Amino acid sequence: QVQVAESGGDLVQTGGSLRLSCTVSGLTSDDYTMGWFRQAPGKEREGLACITWSGNRASVYYAESVAGRFKFSRGNVKNTLGLQMTDLKADDTGMYYCAAEGACSYINGYYSGRHADFRYWGQGTQVTVSS
Repeated sequence: QVQVAESGGDLVQTGGSLRLSCTVSGLTSDDYTMGWFRQAPGKEREGLACITWSGNRASVYYAESVAGRFKFSRGNVKNTLGLQMTDLKADDTGMYYCAAEGACSYINGYYSGRHADFRYWGQGTQVTVSS
């Protein structure tokens, strides 16, 4: 059984940084795809970043809204993936979800993932950016 768990959400000031972590257990292959999504109150879940591993090679995609500010980081524990977020803005406020087993979709090089692209989801971790 695949389980996904996020952590690291917090209250942070505008312009600050935060690192989220996602741990996935139960995967049977070392080649897999993981993604980060965000859902703000009253809005649809938005794909932020997606990474696909094939052997030792990774393909990474970021949404245009976070490209240059958010970056994946490999965790010290296998199947742990971090999301380093910098220069946070009020619009970055929301519940952040990690997802596993899916596909990275992109348009013009920017990630354009949807909820339906992934099979397994975590419960989410709240990020609040205040001015």
